[in-house]
Amino acid sequence: MIPVPYRSIINGGLKPGKSFTVRGMVTHNPHRIAFNLRHSYGIAFHYNIRFDENKVVCNSWDGLWGTEEFPAGMPFKEGQAFEIYIFCTDDSFNVFVNGQHVCSFKHRFLSLNDIDVFEVTGELQIDHVDA
Repeated sequence: MIPVPYRSIINGGLKPGKSFTVRGMVTHNPHRIAFNLRHSYGIAFHYNIRFDENKVVCNSWDGLWGTEEFPAGMPFKEGQAFEIYIFCTDDSFNVFVNGQHVCSFKHRFLSLNDIDVFEVTGELQIDHVDA
């Protein structure tokens, strides 16, 4: 089991083609889980599973939160195993949960090589990370 919160350094910064895979289990009575791609002064991509609101929110933060985007559906379930795969392209982050594409988030922060931290927080157990 991998400790939560989890953080890893992206050596050399993010580049198109880079991906992140996390396998784990949502705990019982979860509140929120977040997957973040961070840079030194903000969050380029914030994928936030809000069990308390039964929705997923995608956003970015550069001192202020940007406009929230709401992908359809809730692909995570309390007490269930999951695999999330985040793939960076030239123009967006693509997210897959359990093999299904669940959202695309257009890059708002364009200096991809300044994105140097992958972070996971919240009520989950992590069994495997490929970052």
